Amino acid sequence: MGAAPSTPYTVEHLVGTFVGDDSLPLSSDFWQKLLELPFDAQLPSQQVHEACQLLAKNNCKTRHLAKILFHLACYLQESMSTSGVPPLDHEKAVNAVCFTSVFLKHLIESAQDGVVELYLSLHDNDSIPKSILGDQTIEILVMRNVLNFIASVDLSPNTYFLHLELLNFTIIAMSTQLLCGPSPRSNDVNPFLDAAMALDGHLVSSVVCKLLLNYISRPRVPFNRASYPIFYDGSENSMLKRVGSAAANIVLLPFSYLISSSSEGSRDPIADSSLHVLLVLIHYHKFASEGYSVIENQVSASSDSLPKEGTHFSDNPYCKALEHATACELDRVEFEDNAHSDQHVKLPFSLLFDTLGMCLADETAVLLLYSLLQGNSTFLEYVLVRTDLDTLLMPILEALYDARRRTANQIYMLLIILLILSQDSSFNAGVHKLILPTVPWYKERLLLQSSLGSLMVIILIRIVQYNLSKLRDVYLHTTCLATLANMAPHVHHLSPYASQRLVSLFHMLSRKYNKLSDPRDKKLNDAENNSIEISSFVDMVVYAIMHKEDVFQPFKNHPRFSELIENIYTVLEFFNSRMDAQRMDGGWSVNEVLQVVTVNCRSWRVDGMKMFTQLHFTYEQESHPEEFFIPYVWKLVLSKWYGDSYPHTLCEFEFNATAINLFPADIPTKKLDNGVEGNTFQNSDFDQV
Repeated sequence: MGAAPSTPYTVEHLVGTFVGDDSLPLSSDFWQKLLELPFDAQLPSQQVHEACQLLAKNNCKTRHLAKILFHLACYLQESMSTSGVPPLDHEKAVNAVCFTSVFLKHLIESAQDGVVELYLSLHDNDSIPKSILGDQTIEILVMRNVLNFIASVDLSPNTYFLHLELLNFTIIAMSTQLLCGPSPRSNDVNPFLDAAMALDGHLVSSVVCKLLLNYISRPRVPFNRASYPIFYDGSENSMLKRVGSAAANIVLLPFSYLISSSSEGSRDPIADSSLHVLLVLIHYHKFASEGYSVIENQVSASSDSLPKEGTHFSDNPYCKALEHATACELDRVEFEDNAHSDQHVKLPFSLLFDTLGMCLADETAVLLLYSLLQGNSTFLEYVLVRTDLDTLLMPILEALYDARRRTANQIYMLLIILLILSQDSSFNAGVHKLILPTVPWYKERLLLQSSLGSLMVIILIRIVQYNLSKLRDVYLHTTCLATLANMAPHVHHLSPYASQRLVSLFHMLSRKYNKLSDPRDKKLNDAENNSIEISSFVDMVVYAIMHKEDVFQPFKNHPRFSELIENIYTVLEFFNSRMDAQRMDGGWSVNEVLQVVTVNCRSWRVDGMKMFTQLHFTYEQESHPEEFFIPYVWKLVLSKWYGDSYPHTLCEFEFNATAINLFPADIPTKKLDNGVEGNTFQNSDFDQV
């Protein structure tokens, strides 16, 4: 007998065997060869698509997805346990992660009727030795090793792309949520998310810490094209050969994006992906019940329609880790120190504060800030004692100023952040002490030497007026007015323009009220809408009230508002009497009125004013916040992945829009006026938080 012919381990043969209907044993050397395809291996995109379809058909029989995931987990475990891993091994791991990601994504999005069938358990005749797997499922083993690598292995030129692709793999693995409905149910299947929730507290804390440190440090691509031979051979076209797998030919965008000096190329892919992973993890809610097991990742047949009183949400360890994070004494983190703290993450709050201030133009940064302020009382206290509140507030106010170009949900998040901050009296007092030399982005009026508090009042009133004329959203309206009410007792040195806007707001609201309450008997006289330039900061509210005195007249004898209006008329009567005593021939000029107001303010006493209980509004989440936040987080993730606004992954990730059940999807994205990609699966109406 002659020698057996050698097996042709070409890319076509390896991929064809992987997706075929013959089940290969877990111990076969095929898996090592598959995960170590040469770096110049390529397949046409059509063949990749056909291969994915074949795997979806045969995976139930072969369980090849579970097997390649197991070998990937072992690959990562070996790289973590071996010191001085050669750079080539890391690049092989990048290849393995990309290859696995392509097929995992296809199997998830090809699920029928939202039912995910990944077949992650092996057949009895192909079991994993208990010494390796223990009591874990394959998905727990995979998520443990992936997240452990992200948390424990330092970023370096050799590990940069492996970190990046593991973050993107994690997003793909968690994308089973896209197949679920907008409200979590007991029969939702999210195996990798549930596996992440089942990890031990130390690893959870380490992951939260590392993801936030990635976001803060914003590591850049650590090499240039010419100095990294694995990724560059002198040819621009070689960029598409960097991934030796079926993923290679579905990379549609040039690698030069990652090292471009342009504004788009200056994005920080590790930071962005880390934040996306963190947001998905902390906002995950699992509808747990007696019929559900996290370890077994299955629901009993009778648990599909359990009554709500028999179910509850499992605790989210990532959310709790973020809520209990504390500040470091120094602006650096010794990551090893966290190994002795099972639940408490230590973070450099000052660096996190500064990073958020720089990034609040990005909607994901707004959601992170909200999550920290709403959930972590220690971070909220830290923010409130900062003397440079303009670091956070100026980008927030600028975004609200340009509300027409913001998504509805982003406006909500920004306004809720302001409401949370305004619950503190020291914050309300402090914003009026911080003077802004100028506000360059405010175009309607030149604002010079205006306080930060005055700018807040101006922007909040602008949002209310925009809402009344365009959006007519009750929740947005209430949030703005609640914030203004919290600020009211602490207003000091309000700017002339802010004073005018306050009175104009009352005028606008009073017209709306009278029109709705009794249009026959309660018609307001339109006041002259003059815009008067005033240069003094002294008691401009008094002047503004006097200027629009007729606005308050319809409410003087109103049964509901007369008591509140009484103090305003006490002020008006005092200053009008002083003006009558100095009656002049002809009309009063602005400067003459201001002079009377300024002089008589010295003799003004508040003794005759009625004292009311100060209004104080607090923010509380809705009873089921997950119905808002889970779809919202995934909208943000997908809005960055689609189109050329976020091409930082070696493997393309464009989720099949027809498979998304989490929210109404309208994909692809469209260009906004400023040229930035914006999602089109955003409802035009505001979603209530």
